[in-house]
Amino acid sequence: MSRRLRVVVVDDQNLVRQGIRGLLELSDAVDVIGEASDGAEALDAIEALDPDVALLDLRMPGMGGIEVLEALRECGSDVPALVLTTFDDAELVLTAMRAGARGYLLKDVTLDQLVDAIGTVANGGTVLQPALTDRLVRESAPAADAQAIDVALTGREADVLRLVAGGFNNREIAEMLHLAEGTVKNHVSNAIAKLGARDRTQAVLRALHRGLLAGS
Repeated sequence: MSRRLRVVVVDDQNLVRQGIRGLLELSDAVDVIGEASDGAEALDAIEALDPDVALLDLRMPGMGGIEVLEALRECGSDVPALVLTTFDDAELVLTAMRAGARGYLLKDVTLDQLVDAIGTVANGGTVLQPALTDRLVRESAPAADAQAIDVALTGREADVLRLVAGGFNNREIAEMLHLAEGTVKNHVSNAIAKLGARDRTQAVLRALHRGLLAGS
C-alpha cells in the first residue's frame, strides 16, 4: 500500500476548513495533519509539520494566499501548494501560479478530483481544472490562436514548463535541473514554438489545457 499523503488545510472560514478536513478523511490516500485559519498560521504550520501538500485558500484577512505563496518561495520551502478557492478570476489564477502555486481548483470539486490533484502536485505535477484552463486560454489569445493542435513535448521540455508554471525563472530552473541556463532557455523556446504560444505564460496555459504537465 502506498504512503498516505500528509496535508495541511488553510482556510479562514471554520466551517469550510472543517468540511474540507472531513471530506478528505473519507479518503484512504490522505491524512490531514494540520489546519490554519490565516496566512501567518499557515506558514507556521507548514514549517512545523512539513506536509506533502498545503491546501491553500486565497482570500483571507491579514496575510492572504498570494502572500503565503510568496513567503514560501522566499524562504526556500519546497512544500507544494494547491489553491482551493471559490474565485475563478483569470488574473487571480495567473497571479497565484506565478507566485508558486502548483495547482488551482474551485471548491466545487469532488473528493476524487481533490485527492487526485493532491497526488499530482505531491509528485511534481501541476493541476488546473479544465473549466479554468478553457477560460484562461480564451482570455490569453484570440480564438483562432487557441485551436487544439497535436503537441508532443519532450520530457525535459515538460519538466521545464512545470517549473515555469511554478513561477521559477530560467536561472532557478537551471539550478534545480542541473542544466545550463542557455539550455533551459532553449527548452522554453522550443515549447513555446511547439505550442504556438506567444510567450512562456501562454505556453504554460496551453500545456496545462492539453494535460501535458499532469505529472512526472
